[in-house]
Amino acid sequence: MTLLLAFILFIAGFVSGAVNAVAGGGTFITFGALSLAGIAPISANATSSIAQFPGYVSSTLAYWADIKAMWRGALIFCIVSAAGALAGALILLSLDNPSFRSMVPWLLIAATALFAAGPWLKPKPRAADGAGGNPMVGRLVQFLTSIYGGFFGAGMGIMMLATLGLTERGDYHHLNALKNMLSIVIAAVAIVVFVSGGVIAWYEAIVMIPGVAAGGYAGVWIARRVPQNAVRGFVIAVGLFLAGYYFVTG
Repeated sequence: MTLLLAFILFIAGFVSGAVNAVAGGGTFITFGALSLAGIAPISANATSSIAQFPGYVSSTLAYWADIKAMWRGALIFCIVSAAGALAGALILLSLDNPSFRSMVPWLLIAATALFAAGPWLKPKPRAADGAGGNPMVGRLVQFLTSIYGGFFGAGMGIMMLATLGLTERGDYHHLNALKNMLSIVIAAVAIVVFVSGGVIAWYEAIVMIPGVAAGGYAGVWIARRVPQNAVRGFVIAVGLFLAGYYFVTG
């Protein structure tokens, strides 16, 4: 890896962390940078998961008080999420790079559309004793969402927040805390599979992780000066560009 490439990947990680702090969607940036750097699609996807993991941890710690109050009730969701993430990650490793590459533009379009619809998919606040859905339906939906998270991951948080809002009790902050905790489970299981499968680009990951961490910290400053809609538009543009890139080069 050249110093120039290392610098570019660090900056991509920084931008990703800042984007996640302001509007979400940082996975588009890390996956895109790794792809444009010549990393094979499966490895780029797996390495992006590693780079984003510290952000999931910090987001979860921000809701620590809520998580301490709910963790016993969330255990089944954690188990379901781990099983789904394991299935998704194993499905990914069962593919070769040409097969996955042919799927990437469609996955990116779907994830970009999901991200664009994010403001309308957030659950509306409701009382903690509000009506909830069938528990089995909620667990099945979470299992399917976790398969997607283990397989690709872009847009996973928005998808999970939307489905939890449809199937679970609780206000927005309760659901967001649950989503953050389950994101850690999904990412951790997928990362273990990816590491054991030998598909992580470690040098690139080591360069990007501190960039993501620094960007997440700087995102607080950025959020006060840059409109969220502008950041959201930037992420959507990146997603569409990457989809076009994979369509043209595929």
